[in-house]
Amino acid sequence: MLLCIDCGNTNTVFSIWDGERFLCTLRTATEHTRTADQYFVWFSTLLAHHRIETRITDVIISSTVPRVVFNLRVFADRYFGARPLVVGKPDCLLPHAPRVDQGTNVGPDRLVNTAGAYDRHGGDLIVVDFGTATTFDVVAHDGAYVGGVIAPGVNLSLEALHMAAAALPHVDVTKPQAVIGTNTVACMQSGVFWGYVGLVREICARIRGEYDRPMRIIGTGGLASLFAQADVLFDTIEDDLTMHGLTVIHAYNKENGAA
Repeated sequence: MLLCIDCGNTNTVFSIWDGERFLCTLRTATEHTRTADQYFVWFSTLLAHHRIETRITDVIISSTVPRVVFNLRVFADRYFGARPLVVGKPDCLLPHAPRVDQGTNVGPDRLVNTAGAYDRHGGDLIVVDFGTATTFDVVAHDGAYVGGVIAPGVNLSLEALHMAAAALPHVDVTKPQAVIGTNTVACMQSGVFWGYVGLVREICARIRGEYDRPMRIIGTGGLASLFAQADVLFDTIEDDLTMHGLTVIHAYNKENGAA
């Protein structure tokens, strides 16, 4: 069994892949101080709760938080006897090398999304990922990551608004009933929701214009389904795109003797 671990700035997600489907997906807050033993207690307790009995033989990790990787490596080695693949490290091969400026380090989350999106949809794609940051990844016709855009995440923008303006409350991200808000909460929800709809539409339009060929737009991340309620922004929503990308990269390394 393959354990896929996706560590983002806010949450870390663990999914078990049996070769055909994900048996379960578990989520915890990202904390760089969490030890390998703490990961195992949390992980094994939830597996027992879900009545899942399985033997992990392989582990692959994607992490945008470098400080957590050490303890995740220890967790994989100590409890599963597995030397994990870490996306972005030299010993982890990619199906298609990115084409970016020399010396640029591409975030592992973007490499994983690229691999997963190309495997499912082919090339000429824009992958919009609603995470701590809102990222736009451009996938070329041959599956290579060739650049993109990074914008502030939705929740990050809301938090900044609350912190900078003491009179403004915390609000949930939701689609408002009308664009014109008649109270403070409705005004903030409208600004965030329709503001990000405009941001996604405009950036994708400009990427398409610069790329100068037809492109499909793939939405992923926790808030993708929410923004899909607006005008047509995405051709497809992929809830498990990152995890699928990890299975693709792991399989590629197996085939090429690197895992």
